[in-house]
Amino acid sequence: MIEQITVMANAAYPLEGILTLPDSHTEKVPAVVLVHGSGALDKDETIGANKVFRDLADGLARLGIASIRYDKRTFAYGKEMLQELDGKLSVKEEVIEDACAAINLLKNDPRVDATRIFIIGHSLGGMLAPRIDEEGGDVAGLIILAGTPRTLEEVILNQNEDAIKQLDASQQEIALMQVKDLQNKFDAITGMTVEKAQQTVLFGSVYAWYFKEMNQHPLKDYVSTKKKPIFIAQGDKDVQVSVEKDFNRYRELLKDYPDVTFKLYPGLNHLFMKAAFGTLKDIWNEYNIPQDVDGSVLEDIAEWILSK
Repeated sequence: MIEQITVMANAAYPLEGILTLPDSHTEKVPAVVLVHGSGALDKDETIGANKVFRDLADGLARLGIASIRYDKRTFAYGKEMLQELDGKLSVKEEVIEDACAAINLLKNDPRVDATRIFIIGHSLGGMLAPRIDEEGGDVAGLIILAGTPRTLEEVILNQNEDAIKQLDASQQEIALMQVKDLQNKFDAITGMTVEKAQQTVLFGSVYAWYFKEMNQHPLKDYVSTKKKPIFIAQGDKDVQVSVEKDFNRYRELLKDYPDVTFKLYPGLNHLFMKAAFGTLKDIWNEYNIPQDVDGSVLEDIAEWILSK
């Protein structure tokens, strides 16, 4: 069962959303809020020919779990936000406020069990899930799909380095100079004042403040104070995050955590779909192949939620 909803953390930015409920239920159901990865993404998290959040919402509903998904604020109001905030845009305005508003909608829905609401964060959303919980979400547990405990700068630089390895030798020198320039810009962020960071453009319309603000909230600060259940999943053919730098680093970081589940999926990519190429240079060719989120991922998430 699908209902149109509006997520509105900020009255100037009402967001179209969808509440998906199991077709038949006699008791209050557990529920999730789906939090996007990076970029201006719609409510289905449409990436190429695929719709990750639609697949998750529909699949979980069949397994007895409700969900909310909604347009990302930068998708619906990108130009307006840049005009309003200019260099002051951070993940708080882009992601966190709206995720908390969606969680509150679920908490106030009489068909939902308010004590069994979870965050499913994909990529950047997974990175931010612990912070969303801390800054107003207050959910029952966190599901981190293809997230990273690294800084966003590290991820961007590592992706660039990996991409360079796949270039012809004649192209590598120029690309390496560009990456070095980006590295220097990132290195300078730490020493910047807030004002300077909000005035410094790194690339495109992205300012240094976006990174500086995020780095003030490292993952370890959240997982050291709260002990809520966490489910961490990744595909082993994911070329946007890696087994070694991300999945295994989560394992190390959370080795003493009391309630954490790790699941690595053979053959799946960043979208939790079958990897066709498995290289960064072919990533958009891969994402333009219509697929569905792998059924085993849906089943494992549902089983984990229903056990809580």
